[in-house]
Amino acid sequence: MFVDIVKIRVQAGRGGDGAVSFHREKYVAAGGPDGGDGGRGGNVVFLADNHMSSLMDFRYTRKYVAGNGENGRGARCYGKSGKDVVVKVPRGTLIREAKSGALIKDLSDNEPFIVAHGGRGGWGNSHFANAQRQVPRFAHPGLPGEEFELILELKLLADVGLIGFPNVGKSTLLSVISAARPKIANYHFTTLVPNLGVVAVDETTSFVAADIPGLIEGAGEGAGLGHYFLRHVERCRLLLHLVDVSGIEGRDPIEDFETINRELAVYSEALSKRPQIVVANKTDMIQDEEAFHRFRAYIEELGLPYFEISAATTAGVREVVRAAAQKLSELPPVIVFESEYVPPVIDEGASREVEITVEEGVYYVEGTWLERLIQSTNFTDYESRMFFDKTLREAGVYDKLEEMGISEGDTVDVEGYQFDYVV
Repeated sequence: MFVDIVKIRVQAGRGGDGAVSFHREKYVAAGGPDGGDGGRGGNVVFLADNHMSSLMDFRYTRKYVAGNGENGRGARCYGKSGKDVVVKVPRGTLIREAKSGALIKDLSDNEPFIVAHGGRGGWGNSHFANAQRQVPRFAHPGLPGEEFELILELKLLADVGLIGFPNVGKSTLLSVISAARPKIANYHFTTLVPNLGVVAVDETTSFVAADIPGLIEGAGEGAGLGHYFLRHVERCRLLLHLVDVSGIEGRDPIEDFETINRELAVYSEALSKRPQIVVANKTDMIQDEEAFHRFRAYIEELGLPYFEISAATTAGVREVVRAAAQKLSELPPVIVFESEYVPPVIDEGASREVEITVEEGVYYVEGTWLERLIQSTNFTDYESRMFFDKTLREAGVYDKLEEMGISEGDTVDVEGYQFDYVV
């Protein structure tokens, strides 16, 4: 089964907690604090894999979690970093942030990309020793890792896209010019998934061609299979627009040509301006000579490159291949989409913004940094409590409380921990 769009969740590892430890050794007096730092949490890393052709694997595994960092230990032993999780995806996969739809990364190169970074490890108590605080009995906890809900969208990497109505001979042409073996039959929508093939022009020149499932009128707005697979045409540098000129199905080739181009324009203005080579196919079985000659004159008037072939008999096919290779040599490389995702700025400690509200005589103090301060405080230890008090005072929390009219004995709630206010 071909799957080209999925939603998954990724979660980087949490940093390990810092250790509270003191050096104890015979004949060594007042060894002092020696708690080590926690290890950094593991990252979630994405990597393009040339051996994958769809996102099928992600239908069964939807959550990817990296390892947590180890906690610090005594003797200034730092915790081990958490294990990274490497997620392999087909080359050409777009990674989007699910909520905003913003593009985070276009995985079209060979470089691994960190989508979710692991949390920083917490400091051990050895960091908090100074002349006034010689026996710190507290340490910092590790920070949580980044977590995202992502949309993975595959857009095939191909130089040339074969487009046109169903049953115009796209799959047959791909099978003739490459080693690809798509399903071929004489009925509409034989091709249900895109097929890729490497086309060898000569010993030094080749390109990748993609057979896109047939488009119909309304495809740009979601009708039929076309809208579902139009994303795979977006990267193509050149389009081979196949038109059935035999007249067997009673359609007007000019009308078919214009319909497909309208659908490209509805889906993407940039796609409608992509260079095209018009390929009149099934010339070995023409039943409406007038429509055939009228189509040729119409394309020549537009000034587009025009070739007449029979994919079934291979007549004229080599000329189209050489023309496509020549045109590709003049065009820029395959499109790589630029990132548009702006990550939120997360300040791990410098920001001291708080919000204070009063409800039924209780002063509620809230701030993103307060939770971490609470976690790192040992309220049974005097010096740890003094460090907590000093941090709140330096952040201006006491000044704001007094401006709001707090009185001695009033209750202050800091992230769920309640204290009596003492002047």
